[in-house]
Amino acid sequence: MENTLKHILNYPVLPVYYDDDIQTCTEVVNACYQGGIRVFEFVNRGNKAPKNFAQLLSFQKENWPDLLLGIGTIKTAAMASAYIAMGAKFIVSPVVKAEIAEVTLEKNILWVPGCMTPTEISLAEDLGAPLVKLFPGDTLGTGFLKGIKPLFPAMRFMPTGGVNPTRESISGWFDAGVSAVGLGSKLFARPAGATGYEWLSDRAHDLMGWIAAR
Repeated sequence: MENTLKHILNYPVLPVYYDDDIQTCTEVVNACYQGGIRVFEFVNRGNKAPKNFAQLLSFQKENWPDLLLGIGTIKTAAMASAYIAMGAKFIVSPVVKAEIAEVTLEKNILWVPGCMTPTEISLAEDLGAPLVKLFPGDTLGTGFLKGIKPLFPAMRFMPTGGVNPTRESISGWFDAGVSAVGLGSKLFARPAGATGYEWLSDRAHDLMGWIAAR
């Protein structure tokens, strides 16, 4: 768990993605990887999520040796256990649940619960989570983080939702004190007229560059 957290802190941009088509998934993850992404959150939001995640893990072992693949939108201990058995390196939840904390701690797998209030953050901390997802980030905003961060000096924060793939947005969140950021649909919005996925590699490269230059 400690090594996973350290890896995320070293590569603090987490794409959040799902597609039914495994070829599309592979091309998207590969483009992110070529752009410098080394942590990727696939999400459990479709019928083909387990199958596609298993195939991505197989592809990762052959082609993306230093990429950590985790699974998101995990709401039960059973879901967490199933994906850990597959090989998920970390578990992300939209909620704080003791049963998920127990499963992940038992397996020494990093659990990142979603929090929106100081009470939820405190509960996540009590359950052993060293990193929490602030969601939805656009509703909470950087002002919320600045306000509550002094209350939880040992906790690390990662906003998801409301993070834009721009220098201004990235700088704003990291200046507010986040340790990582999660990006979903805005990261994957294809530019008009673009083909292939080179634009996604370029966008990922820019994101990693802005953070490294801070």
